[in-house]
Amino acid sequence: MSLLAALLTGAALGLPPLPPPRATQAALGRQLFFERRLSVNGTLSCAMCHVPGQGFAQNELATSVGMEGVSLPRNAPTLLNVAHVQPLFHDGRAATLEQQAPLPLLHPDEMANPSMAAVVARLARWPAYRPLFRRAFGSPRPTPARIAQALAAYQRTLMAAGSPFDRWRYGGDATAMTPPQQRGFVLFQQLGCDGCHTVGERDALFTDLGFHNTGVQARSNAARQADIEVQLVPGVVARMSPAEVARVGSAGGDDPGRQAVTGRPEDARAFRTPSLRNVALTAPYMHDGSLPTLQAVLDHYVAGGWPADAVQDRRLKPLSLTPAQRGDLLAFLGALTGQLPAP
Repeated sequence: MSLLAALLTGAALGLPPLPPPRATQAALGRQLFFERRLSVNGTLSCAMCHVPGQGFAQNELATSVGMEGVSLPRNAPTLLNVAHVQPLFHDGRAATLEQQAPLPLLHPDEMANPSMAAVVARLARWPAYRPLFRRAFGSPRPTPARIAQALAAYQRTLMAAGSPFDRWRYGGDATAMTPPQQRGFVLFQQLGCDGCHTVGERDALFTDLGFHNTGVQARSNAARQADIEVQLVPGVVARMSPAEVARVGSAGGDDPGRQAVTGRPEDARAFRTPSLRNVALTAPYMHDGSLPTLQAVLDHYVAGGWPADAVQDRRLKPLSLTPAQRGDLLAFLGALTGQLPAP
């Protein structure tokens, strides 16, 4: 599809077409997304972990902070282009956005509501929401299904495509990507990166939506067995053992990933393939935020993942790349940043 055709049809260049959500439902969902009062103590909103100015992810922390400062075990995934993602969460435990939306509201370490009935009762006391629900659903009365539907509708508006790569590959603009970015794309294909981060002839999600063990969790498990340096105050660094870290904070633990959902041993430490669209905006990386930069991600894959993990995906092998090739790959990843939606 040409760039002009994409604009005329309302499609996001480079993404498969989807029916747009109802505008009135998305408007209500936006209000709910930024509403701190939806949490049990009125302090957390969806937008505090999925920050619009940080690629609808969270850049400051490897893993998010939940209710009353609890460290959550996983990195907040970006919501950009989430309308194209099924199933949801790193482990795929929700099939649709409507199923996903209530779960953070009820998780005891996130927004910590005892039930959706409690959320509904609170919303029903806020007069400002009544006209929003009426416009969205024909009734001023909130219900669990309407809350989920509105949040899902807003998330479906968070499209970010039309990147330099999209304009180059799908828009007919031969100059949209620089020579290093073009070389990086060729190398991306030659190395088989598109086996999981798929690229089609007419559009590209940059994910197969599958679940793979790339050695990240085993790598993190091994790292927790080593001493680490901790900055106690500015300019004061102490070396701490794993036992000392466990006494003063969360020592973390093995994350079974998809296996927790399916119960299958072959899904151990497997996580959903993230899209590479807008990846330059969404550091830190991987399901646990353990790799702070794209260079660190590239280092992980150049090393062949974590070969000591016996159930790591067998396609991962050590790579031999020159510094110039590394630079080209990173340049290509930078070409995947699209036109961002308004928050």
